[in-house]
Amino acid sequence: RESATESNFHIRFVLDLSGSMNYEEKGVSRLNYCKILLASLAYLGYRQSDQMSLYGLQNGDLETLVPSGKQAFQRILYELEKAKAAGIWQNENPKFPAGGEPQFQQKQKELFVFASDFLQVGEEWLKLIQSVANPRREVLIFQVLGEEESNFNLNGFYRFKDLETGKEIELEASAIKEEVRQKAQSYLANLDEALRMPHVHLIRNTLHEPIAQVISEALRMRKI
Repeated sequence: RESATESNFHIRFVLDLSGSMNYEEKGVSRLNYCKILLASLAYLGYRQSDQMSLYGLQNGDLETLVPSGKQAFQRILYELEKAKAAGIWQNENPKFPAGGEPQFQQKQKELFVFASDFLQVGEEWLKLIQSVANPRREVLIFQVLGEEESNFNLNGFYRFKDLETGKEIELEASAIKEEVRQKAQSYLANLDEALRMPHVHLIRNTLHEPIAQVISEALRMRKI
């Protein structure tokens, strides 16, 4: 629907800007994939005249990139286009509101949309989600991973680089393949279990899945 009046529904987009978002597979960047995903969802919100805002999460701190207001959609597109990812988590307890925004005191219905690899060292992501989710704040999480990243189907010697710290190490891939796969499967299974909480929806997809298909799944999961 399109309306000349602003709705009472607020969509808050959160883009992970930590260094691991620079991961690429076959020329597809996780950061760019997430940018297009959020821009597409913002367009749907714009068509519905929903209130919208955009936040970036970098070095563990939440920064307001676009507050809600006039031309929020256009400003969200601009900020998404120029956003760059770098750095590591340095804040173990990131929380909303970022910058003490007064609109967080309102009692309107809200949807938080997170786009990230959702890879954490401790429980920093879970703590953030727990601080947000409540009956009037629904949470939709897009966990975007690479197929090679998840399956680790590599052979031979590789130089692996931590995209957040910049540290590098050379290893024979086949020697660590099974251990990496097992740890990845365990991490994702534990994450699935931890996110089985009210008002929280997790969509896990790969960099090679069409964004339109991913959005269709989100629409089936809840009404945007």
